[in-house]
Amino acid sequence: MNAHRLIPTAALAGAVSLGLVALSACAATDDSGRGGGKVAVTASFYPMQFLAESIGGEHVSVTTLTKPGVEPHDLELKPRQTAQLGEADVIFYLRGVQPAVDKAIAQSGVENVVDAASLTSLEKHGTETGGHTHGDEDGAGHGDEHSDAHGDEHGHDEHGGEEDALDGADPHVWLDPVKYAEVAQGVGAALEKADPDHAAAYKKNTETLVEKLGGLDTAFKQGLADTGTKTFITTHAAFGYLAERYGLKQEAIAGIDPESEPSPARVKELETVARRDKVNTVFFETLASDKTAKTLAGDSGLATDVLDPLEGITDKTKGRDYFEVMHSNLDALEKALGAK
Repeated sequence: MNAHRLIPTAALAGAVSLGLVALSACAATDDSGRGGGKVAVTASFYPMQFLAESIGGEHVSVTTLTKPGVEPHDLELKPRQTAQLGEADVIFYLRGVQPAVDKAIAQSGVENVVDAASLTSLEKHGTETGGHTHGDEDGAGHGDEHSDAHGDEHGHDEHGGEEDALDGADPHVWLDPVKYAEVAQGVGAALEKADPDHAAAYKKNTETLVEKLGGLDTAFKQGLADTGTKTFITTHAAFGYLAERYGLKQEAIAGIDPESEPSPARVKELETVARRDKVNTVFFETLASDKTAKTLAGDSGLATDVLDPLEGITDKTKGRDYFEVMHSNLDALEKALGAK
């Protein structure tokens, strides 16, 4: 890890005569909360931040590039954030979600860079104009066709293009507890490698988190096993893995990008889907515009509710962390789908 991260804060404060050194040390501690001998971790957005904090515990200091309330897909990095990337001991990100972050990380020069897309297989779910996702009848359905986005150690393809390497695959793996557990195991292994002195703690925390994710998977399986309908309509196609895992059918107003606009034909198609599949709720989310979702619901006589893609935690989020929000999502799906 970077040697200067292991210098105690008190020692740095004593270097007043070295003005630039002292200023730099204060900035690292005050702005990022790093220092004190902890592993300096930079996470691209909330799902990566949650894993780093849950597994790293007291041995890491985590900084996230995406502040609460910011829609991560549209993030533009400030020069200071780009510069701070190079100071990290470990970077956790998910290629394909944030193009600006992907580019900055590729240029950061940090040795320990972990791309979550390389820790589990990625699949294609829907398109930018629709976003259909069909699960198997037994709820275990993950199709044989998927895009395995395992690149090199920094997650880039042979042409150096992050988005090309994903080949249109859906990056929203954290909304499937099983896939998120796979990513968690990779994050734990990366921390063990970066900081072997605390490997036992990282391993224990990883096991605890994976076990808890297993419990969440069981709750979703049981809660969604018997429902009046399997179809749900949501703002953008973020829930493809969740739909496949639990035998549901996602119908997205927009595509993978939450800011993409649906065509009039797509809106008309969704009105037909709602009648045919007995859909009673249109889901929207807190970090993207709810205008189209509420317009569709109003025109079709449907209710609205929140289905959170968990790209960030704010004061509007129905829960304080990943697990609370996922249980809130489960409650909303059970209600909308008519769970029995």
